[in-house]
Amino acid sequence: MDEAARTRRGGWTTFPFIIGTMGCLTLAAGGWVANLIVYLIEEFNMKSINAAKIYNFVNGSITLFPIVGAIIADSFVGCFSVIWFSSLVSLLGTLLLVLTATIKHLRPPTCENGSSECKYPSHLQFAILYLGLALASLGTAGARFTIAPMGADQFDSSKHQGIFFNWYIFTMYTASVISSTAIVYVQDNVSWAWGFGLCALANVLGLVVFLSGSRFYRIVKTQGSPFKSLAQVIVGAINKRRMVLSDKSEDYYHGLHEDRSHKTAAKIPTPFFRFLNRAALITEGDTTPGGSIAKQWKLSTVQQVEDLKSLVKIFPLWSTGVFLCTPLAIQLSLAIIQALTMDRRLHGGSHFRIPAGSMPVFILISTSVSIFIIDRLLFPLWEKLTKRPLTLLQRIGIGHALTIISMAVSAVVELKRLKIAHSRNLQNQTNVVVPISAFWLVPQLAIAGLGEAFHFPGQVALYYQEFPESMKSTSTAAVAMFIGIAFYISNALIDQVRRVTGWLPDNINNGRLDNVYWLCCIVGGLNFVYYIACASLYKYQNVEKPEHDCNKS
Repeated sequence: MDEAARTRRGGWTTFPFIIGTMGCLTLAAGGWVANLIVYLIEEFNMKSINAAKIYNFVNGSITLFPIVGAIIADSFVGCFSVIWFSSLVSLLGTLLLVLTATIKHLRPPTCENGSSECKYPSHLQFAILYLGLALASLGTAGARFTIAPMGADQFDSSKHQGIFFNWYIFTMYTASVISSTAIVYVQDNVSWAWGFGLCALANVLGLVVFLSGSRFYRIVKTQGSPFKSLAQVIVGAINKRRMVLSDKSEDYYHGLHEDRSHKTAAKIPTPFFRFLNRAALITEGDTTPGGSIAKQWKLSTVQQVEDLKSLVKIFPLWSTGVFLCTPLAIQLSLAIIQALTMDRRLHGGSHFRIPAGSMPVFILISTSVSIFIIDRLLFPLWEKLTKRPLTLLQRIGIGHALTIISMAVSAVVELKRLKIAHSRNLQNQTNVVVPISAFWLVPQLAIAGLGEAFHFPGQVALYYQEFPESMKSTSTAAVAMFIGIAFYISNALIDQVRRVTGWLPDNINNGRLDNVYWLCCIVGGLNFVYYIACASLYKYQNVEKPEHDCNKS
């Protein structure tokens, strides 16, 4: 993009439109996702663990499929088109959920949870429910994480991009807090139809706000699929596997002219994964008389080779995010089920009960508050005391440790809940409230939120910084991708635990949920050791000193 275009569009003028869109779409999605377990149990007569698995599957889809939207945005149509189309798809899905809550024939007759006379949903009822969930999930997935790179593209300096990422995450969590409290309250105390209707209204508002700012946005031109160029490197290296590598820069292809955005491209390919260097090695017939590539699947530029290497280098770090988020995914769904069995009154004589679907709000509040404290107080204090900033990898590592502590606290609290249930002989009864306050769940959720305040912004900033220039949209979606995989793995882990042990029956008062949390501690601990090993071996690829980006993440 030429300089005139860069100054004419983008900048802080676009900020309220992009952040407003983010807030509205998150409000819409959070409103139907937060209370989904309760909706499935109360309105579709599902067992609690089955409802939790659907909840995990939906969350997994929302956070896994952004990678598809990112690939389409980077390769073909750009972020703008992906965001408005995805917002429209999510609106259609939310409207179907409104219909399931409004029309009685689209859901089975209500019954008491655990009753043997509960009628299961029909095939038609299931089809409409799942179609609504699928459209709403895919639409949310396409828009939420594509907004992040589009917002960052509006700014030229890393400082302003860092400020944007702070507000992006703060807005996402704040809107989630509102949806998990206000909209969930409407669903529990007014009607599900009104609650889902508010979600649809927020979705419409987000789409209108986004389109209203279209004339101000800086639209970054797509450069073709970066994944195609990465595949070409692999194919080219294999085709030239018998060629002898050279130490001369002129023997490697750098393109017709040096791209200014790739000022850090090596004159000679780096020695890491030297086998791939053959893809940029010029042989007879590889180039035309004008100097362009004659056969794309036989010759790549040095920059394309280095882009692939950068992904290979960061992959081990990325993989640690999967088992960092798996315990958190299990905790998120099971905490709602725990809350359904606990006393959710504000105090002994109160008639107001906190909705079980609102329990994760304590994670969101903790994360939002912690991000502010960390960036404004902790990081400056750390830098003042140590004379150097906290690195992104250190920030993520702290998040790992806090997640493990959260799982341990979860296990202790659940053991206390089980002891009270057994002392009152409630373990074989359904629809009973164990006389223990649901606020006992707050410490573990608050610690999990504090951990997210460290590792989530750190990972978004790290991958945006370290990914190749042509894959900036994919970089933020890569964070969502391992979160999505973690939700799917959490379902697989729950299935395996139910198959091998008796820890997770439908009536958790008769199980050992505390052992599940201890298992999460073990998984998190082993993953933390793996992370430390990966982080200690990793060398930052960006020429800018990464430590200074930490405070902006």
